[in-house]
Amino acid sequence: MENGEQGACEPDGPFSASPENASPVTATSYPTSLELKNSEREKETSQDAVLSENVTNSTVTGSIIEDNKTLMWSVATFHEAIQCENLHLDLGHFPRKAVQQDYRMPDVITVRVQTDPDTFQDVAVKIERPTFRKPFLGGFKSRITGVEFHNAGSQTIPRKRPEKGTTLFCRETQTVFQKNKRQQTANPTSTQMTKVGLYVSSVTDKLITPGKYLTAEEYHKRRLEAVIVLQKYFRRWHARNLVQKLKEEKRLRLAWEAQEELRKKKEKEDKVRRERERRLNPKTKEDFELLYHALEWRSSGFLSTEYQWHNTWRQEEIERINATLTGAERKAALCGLLEEEAQLIASIGRHKLNADEENQHKAVLHFLSKCAQPKRWKAYDGKTTEMDTLYTLRARELLEIYRSVSMNDIPQDERVDVLLTLRRTVEEHACELTKEIVELIDREVDLMSREVKECNLEGLRKRICTLFLQYIKTPKFNPEVAKILKVPPDPLKCYKNVNFCRSCENYLPSTEFPVPANSRTIGRCHLCCKLDNEARQRESFLKYRLILENLRKSEADYHDDTKIVFLVQLQDLQYMIENIWGCQSALSACSDLCDLVMVRWDKQQEWSPWNTILLTKDEADAHIKLCNLQEAYEAAFIHRIKQKHIRAKKYFAQIPAMTSFLPRSNKQANAS
Repeated sequence: MENGEQGACEPDGPFSASPENASPVTATSYPTSLELKNSEREKETSQDAVLSENVTNSTVTGSIIEDNKTLMWSVATFHEAIQCENLHLDLGHFPRKAVQQDYRMPDVITVRVQTDPDTFQDVAVKIERPTFRKPFLGGFKSRITGVEFHNAGSQTIPRKRPEKGTTLFCRETQTVFQKNKRQQTANPTSTQMTKVGLYVSSVTDKLITPGKYLTAEEYHKRRLEAVIVLQKYFRRWHARNLVQKLKEEKRLRLAWEAQEELRKKKEKEDKVRRERERRLNPKTKEDFELLYHALEWRSSGFLSTEYQWHNTWRQEEIERINATLTGAERKAALCGLLEEEAQLIASIGRHKLNADEENQHKAVLHFLSKCAQPKRWKAYDGKTTEMDTLYTLRARELLEIYRSVSMNDIPQDERVDVLLTLRRTVEEHACELTKEIVELIDREVDLMSREVKECNLEGLRKRICTLFLQYIKTPKFNPEVAKILKVPPDPLKCYKNVNFCRSCENYLPSTEFPVPANSRTIGRCHLCCKLDNEARQRESFLKYRLILENLRKSEADYHDDTKIVFLVQLQDLQYMIENIWGCQSALSACSDLCDLVMVRWDKQQEWSPWNTILLTKDEADAHIKLCNLQEAYEAAFIHRIKQKHIRAKKYFAQIPAMTSFLPRSNKQANAS
């Protein structure tokens, strides 16, 4: 593409002329463009020249003519034409002023294409106009013609490369660092020697004498001795660092062991303190199990100081009575001992009544708080959304009223306000229950107006609380409670999953019966089993219950759909620990059940009585990290563990619920 294609005299207004109608220049003497312009200025007549039709059909390109150039310099050829503002060639006649017209290429042009030697086809070509100005991409200029040639560019906008997230350019690749270095050429030199007629001073001369010659063997020997010295110093430095490192590790190890010893001692003291506190102020079922367990003379040291003294005293008294007394005196002494035991049981019973009353009040408040909780759900972003409904607001209102009614030691005027609020609340529904509550409220207000002592009003207030609690538990008055009640509102649903207890002769739901893995029929309920344990065996299952809870939590973390651990009951776990594992760790023989846990023997398989091991907590953490049991333990230890697994498999094979898991476990063992 030549530079003249972009415009002749004016870039935005190209001059169009036909090369066929242009007259060739034949005169030997050509006027300059300056002379032509001056001649034009002398003429006064104006002539409006209109370009012919063939002139407007083709466009020729050229360059601007300077004032000092002649027309001969820009002779038009077949490939070049002259386009100049105010210049028109017409048979040697130069008009005063040329007509300039703006040419705009249409959007669609027709191009005739030769398809065959004698066939032509017209093709419509759509002109795509650039949306941006083409940049100058460089080029060159002809020395002969003076024409500038520009490098061509693509009309298509380059596609953007996708971002890779990394920086593909840096300062080092874009910045050029220049470095100037001087190069000194060698200068020729000469040496001046003493000769006849020339004296050269030797004051500054240096006399060099050859030293002792060093052979290759001596050289390598000196190097070897130097290397040995360096190795000695390096080995000394390395040994000193190694010793310092071992000392530091030993110091850290001893500090860690001392810290662990203090931690274990503190945990043991806290455990003893908690056990003592639980025995002095029993509140839960497990606390009373420990108290009844302390009364049994066969129990061991797991007691507080007070009950341990009674335990030791009872054993010594029985042995002394049997050894020294006989007949009626022996019976009288045993009766006295029995009466002492009865007094302890009565003391435990009084604690139990107080604890039951307190626990019942807490259970009622927990039940009502659960009814008053708003609806909660978790969104996709992890945030929890809460929403209150009419039913939850109603339950919350009833909860606040119940708390106010059940409070003691409040002023009389506040008590009257609470009773009036309660009366307005229950009067919304007319029934026998609400009428009775209103009558009791009027009675208490009347008695308080007569200044009756509060101790005489306790029974009336408890009756009001009981009836109001019954009002709250009615789904008609509190719809939210229907979702939490254990007894469904429909009586027909109560006949499903109901069993008969042969001990207390009551019909109870199936959830009230313990079902061991080896049982085939429904036995006694939880309450009867608890009463029989307190009266006869007096065993404490707290430690076994903690071991079972820890085992189920650890198995739930594997997420491998294990089932056997949830079928094993408390009695089954107690049999395994006492009869198979001997109530001690398989590694260290630790007999403290509070520090023992059960884990998988092979962690690749699910837990089962024939794939377990009893260890302490620290030993269990180290055992789980093992990858190869054959390399970690000796063959004798592995054989002893396998024998215990065989005993457990033989015992649990008699249980119908476990028989379905035995073939699958054998297949897993063979596959591994």
